[in-house]
Amino acid sequence: MTHSKKDISPGSRVAFGLVGIVQVVLAFLAFWDLAHRDADEVRGPKPAWIPAILVNWIGPASYFLWGIRR
Repeated sequence: MTHSKKDISPGSRVAFGLVGIVQVVLAFLAFWDLAHRDADEVRGPKPAWIPAILVNWIGPASYFLWGIRR
């Protein structure tokens, strides 16, 4: 079975678009923070966080919850 854009309501398209924008913003903020933070303030090697942040939702959330030393 194939679906077209007509099968998704306009409200759902807006919601999916907003979710996508939030995901991109979270990833951008995580990368920006990683680039500007000293290595001793990050748990583990900084280069290891780059691919981790690319994992949708889980990566940026993990970085902000567990990757930053407080």
